[in-house]
Amino acid sequence: MFAAYAARIDRDQPLSGLELGERPAPARTPGWTTVNVRAASLNHHDLWSLKGVGLPEGALPMILGCDAAGVDEDGNEVVVHSVIGETGHGVGLEERRSILTERYQGTFAEQVTVPTWNLLPKPKELSFEQAACLPTAWLTAYRMLFTNAGVRPGDSVLVQGAGGGVATAAIVLGKAAGLRVFATSRDEAKRKRALELGAVEALETGARLPQRVDAVLETVGAATWSHSVKSLRPGGTVVISGATSGDRPSHAELTRIFFLELKVVGSTMGSKDELEDLLSFCAATGVRPVIDEVYPLDRAREAFTRMESGEQFGKIVLTNG
Repeated sequence: MFAAYAARIDRDQPLSGLELGERPAPARTPGWTTVNVRAASLNHHDLWSLKGVGLPEGALPMILGCDAAGVDEDGNEVVVHSVIGETGHGVGLEERRSILTERYQGTFAEQVTVPTWNLLPKPKELSFEQAACLPTAWLTAYRMLFTNAGVRPGDSVLVQGAGGGVATAAIVLGKAAGLRVFATSRDEAKRKRALELGAVEALETGARLPQRVDAVLETVGAATWSHSVKSLRPGGTVVISGATSGDRPSHAELTRIFFLELKVVGSTMGSKDELEDLLSFCAATGVRPVIDEVYPLDRAREAFTRMESGEQFGKIVLTNG
């Protein structure tokens, strides 16, 4: 079957390790289901994999891609929850959880196989392209907002780095949930798009907010960490799920954190139940993922190049057929 896969690890030029071509079709495994992939979306995790983060050279070649929506062996339209082994389904008892592309082949292919437990029905209201955007970036944003930030309708939230998949999702979901959403970006066009999606104000990265916020959603890391901590009200919460600019800020702001009794909460992906809730939320409210570009799978290199450039606003999707 045709696939986009990591053939080599290159920390400096990750795309040099990306190959497009034939790979073996998934083998039949008891308790697992093969899905014919209709759409799959890119995440920065895929670039990090090409750099060797979470993907050892001994696991190569590895088909990339965490997210997918498609059709199972019985003709059902399904969405893949990509956290494998979270509750022990389909893996050994001693195996720690992972996501697709770390131990198991990913979704940038004509087919993918996952534990049957990891499949959820795709709502008819969502296209395959829309559904494929939800299991990683949108699920991460959903958990950050509604599980870990502890916000309620009427609260205020700062979303750092408007334009990325998680940040875009957070703006849309926060608006739909009645939150007062602020966003930042270095790019004027992305700030304008953030306002169109429902942010009450979009500011330059590092700019002073008109008010202190109840929570900050942080995916950028070192470049925005100090600003995130300084933007919180006393007792507020910063939820961090990524560090695309690095994980070692020059100022940790420890004094401010303990003096104002701020909370720092780590957040990773989300549970199958949360993905089910997210799918229902989108189907019921009309909220839809923001899609930047859609490419056929055989143009995956163009899709990766766009993501690496940082020019996208929203999700980049690959399709089969």
